[in-house]
Amino acid sequence: MPPADRDAVYKEITPIFRSVFGNETLQLSYQLSAKDVAQWDSLSYINLIVAIEMRLGIKFGMGEIAGLANVGELVDVILKKLRKT
Repeated sequence: MPPADRDAVYKEITPIFRSVFGNETLQLSYQLSAKDVAQWDSLSYINLIVAIEMRLGIKFGMGEIAGLANVGELVDVILKKLRKT
């Protein structure tokens, strides 16, 4: 069953972030962004998005993910997608 609320989404995607960025202690927060994670570049962002899509069974459009400023905005998009399915 897909995560239904913000806390459940964070719990579901934290291991993905940790794996993609090779940091097992990474703590997600609403404000966390690329500038806060040394390994976060355009390629790792693509890997992150693909891994989230596969894990949650959703698909992002480029327009949905291109302008996101932080993890919180990504979680907002995820929640909208999950509520549509």
